[in-house]
Amino acid sequence: MIVNYTDAGWQIITQRAHGLVSAQICARWKHALQPVRWLETLIATAEHDDVYNEFDDGNLLNANGGPVNFKMTGFRREFCERQLTMALTKSRYIALLIARHIHFVHGQDPAAKEFCQALKKMEKTWLLESGSTSQEVDAAYELLEFCDAFSLLICQGLIQPEQRKIEISNGPDGSSYTFFMAEDGALVVESWPFEPNEFKIFYESRTLSQLSFKDVRSFKKAVDLASVSNHELTIRKNNGK
Repeated sequence: MIVNYTDAGWQIITQRAHGLVSAQICARWKHALQPVRWLETLIATAEHDDVYNEFDDGNLLNANGGPVNFKMTGFRREFCERQLTMALTKSRYIALLIARHIHFVHGQDPAAKEFCQALKKMEKTWLLESGSTSQEVDAAYELLEFCDAFSLLICQGLIQPEQRKIEISNGPDGSSYTFFMAEDGALVVESWPFEPNEFKIFYESRTLSQLSFKDVRSFKKAVDLASVSNHELTIRKNNGK
């Protein structure tokens, strides 16, 4: 889960809510630049962080009783295996994109070395079975990673004031993309890689005024009882560029 400290307390955004934002961004990609296997790429983008439901896990609190942010979590083999198994029941192509994401997130973790090496071997089989090439999957994953990066900047509240520009990531074409917040609160992206000149994204969060919890059970109960906040953001083209 994504945990942001705000004046009102802990803002909680689930990994799946973040994945949905990624998919909303991906869905607006320019038609001419979309991968051939577009729908599968879009589904993989929506589900890339569905590795597990964090509220089914017992490791939700840190030593001070506060909620654990996703950056404080590490490689969990059983969860990665479960996610890949689910992806394989949809398509080998989706599984390849999920495997790329596991490499991206955990590739430098010594605990994941053996698992990632095994994945590399399986990817050769999945490429043959999917009828795809490594280059096609690489390009599709670069789009997924771009949308993931943009979504994380939004969901972590890393948007800067005073129209200061923030780098999102390189897109599939290798170009670097940036954005800034306009005076009206819209996010302006440069250069513009999307089909419409403007679109909206939506996501949910919950805010907990209590900062410390005695155990995971009390934390889960607080999350269940917290009211849902709906967020809406406009993303648009810089009309001056």
